[in-house]
Amino acid sequence: MSRKIDASRRNFLRNASVMSLVGASGVPFALNLLTMGAAAAQTTSDYKAIVCLFLSGGNDHANTVLATDPTSWTSYTSVRTTSEAGSIALPAVGMAGGILPVVPNTVQTGREFGLHPSLGPLKDLFDAGRAGIVANVGPLIMPTTRAQYRAQSVALPPKLFSHNDQQSLWQSYKPEGATFGWGGRMGDLLASMNTNTTFTSISASGNAVFLAGQTINQYQVNASGAVPIGGITGSLFGAPAGSNPLQAIVAGSRANVFERDHAAIVKRSIDAQGVLSTAMLPAGASGVADPTQYTNPNTGALANNSLATQLQTVARVIGGRGGLGARRQIFFVSMGGFDTHDFEKTNHSDLMAKLAHALSYFDTTLSTLGGADLRSQVTLFTASDFGRTFTSNGDGTDHGWGSHHFVVGGAVKGKDIYGTFPVTGLNHDQDVGSGSLLPAISVDQYGGTMAKWFGLSDTQIADVFPNIVNFPNRDLGFMA
Repeated sequence: MSRKIDASRRNFLRNASVMSLVGASGVPFALNLLTMGAAAAQTTSDYKAIVCLFLSGGNDHANTVLATDPTSWTSYTSVRTTSEAGSIALPAVGMAGGILPVVPNTVQTGREFGLHPSLGPLKDLFDAGRAGIVANVGPLIMPTTRAQYRAQSVALPPKLFSHNDQQSLWQSYKPEGATFGWGGRMGDLLASMNTNTTFTSISASGNAVFLAGQTINQYQVNASGAVPIGGITGSLFGAPAGSNPLQAIVAGSRANVFERDHAAIVKRSIDAQGVLSTAMLPAGASGVADPTQYTNPNTGALANNSLATQLQTVARVIGGRGGLGARRQIFFVSMGGFDTHDFEKTNHSDLMAKLAHALSYFDTTLSTLGGADLRSQVTLFTASDFGRTFTSNGDGTDHGWGSHHFVVGGAVKGKDIYGTFPVTGLNHDQDVGSGSLLPAISVDQYGGTMAKWFGLSDTQIADVFPNIVNFPNRDLGFMA
C-alpha cells in the first residue's frame, strides 16, 4: 500500500512541477503532458528506441574485427607490419595484449575471428548474445562488383572517400548538403505513436542530418539535459521577475507573420524544455548512475569517457518515456578521432577502449533502468564515414569504403557475424585499391533490418531507404 501512495505522491509532484515550469502561457502544453501519464503504462510496454553511434573520421575496421585463421593472419601481418616503430599490426591471439578471440554461432568455413584487444567489455556482450557484427557494410546504390566499379558501369555513391560527404551519405543517402536523414524519416512515419512528437528524434551530440525528418525536427540535449534559453526562468540581471517580461518579448503574440512564427517556435522550445527537464530521470545515484571512468590502455590512467556520458543522457530520456508519452524514439550519439592517418596503433587502442566501456555501461544501465530491463527495447548500432585501407602509410591508414559494424541490444541475435567476412589481404574481389573494401552489404540493408524491428512496413522501409529495392536480401536477419 505504501508503494502506491508514494507513487501517487511522486506523480502529483511531477505534474505540479510541470505546470510551474511552463507557466501560464504553456498550460495547454502542460495539460497535454498530464494526459500522457494516464497512458504511460499502456505505451511503455510497446516502447522501442534506436540509437545511432557515429564513429567520426572513419574507423579502421581491419584492426577492429579481424580474421585470425592462419591464412588470414599471414596476410594481415605481412601487410600491416611496416616497421618496428610504425607497425600497425596487433599482437596475435594468446600473446600479451593480443587479439581477443570470438567464436560466432554461424561457422564461416576455414575462418577464425577476433576483436581488438581493447574491446574486452564488447566481447563480453558478444559472447552473451547481446551484440552482433555486420561485416563489410557501406553506401551502395546497387550490388556492385569490382569489375563494375572499375569500369564505372553501374551507379556508384557520389564523392567516395570524402569525410563530409560520406558522413552525410551514411546518414541520409546524399552527400553534404542533405536536408533529412533516414533516422528522421523513420521518425516522420512513426511519430504518430508518440503523444508528443517533439521528443521523437533526439541528439545528444549536436546537430545530425541523420535525425532530420521532412516533418520531424531533431531535439538536442546535452549532459545537463534539455538546453534552456538563457534568462527565461529565474532572475535576470538581478531582478527576480525579470524573466517574465523577457519571455513575453520573445514568445508573445505578434501581428507580423514572420515574428509570429518565430515567437511560436520560441514558445514551443520553452515549453518543451520544461517538459523534458521534468520527465527525464536525473543523473546520479537517485536516477541514472554516472558512468565510471575508463582505463586508457596506453597509460593505465583513469579518465572520463564523453561517449558514456552521452549514453547516460540517452538513458535518462528513455527513463522519462512515460512522462513524454513516447513509444518510438531515435537517438544520435558520436565520438571523434577515427581519422587515424598517424599514430594509429596508440590512438585506435584508446578509441576502442572508450567504445567498449561506453557500450558496456549502456547495457548495464538499461538492464535496470527505472526498475525495468529495457535492453530488448533499445537497439544501438555503429556507423562511420568509411572503413580504411588495409595498407599502411607508415603508422596509420588512409580513407577506405566498406567497414565492419556492431549492433548491440537484447533484441539483437548476437554472438554472430552477418555477411560473408571478406578475404584478408590485397588484390581480391572486394579490394578497390590499397585494400579498401568494396561493400558487400549496403547501408540500406543494414538500416532496413533495424527499421523492420522498429515497426515500419515493407512499403515504409522502401520509402525510407530508396535503394533497398535494388537488393534481393532486404532483411539481414540480425534482429529478433
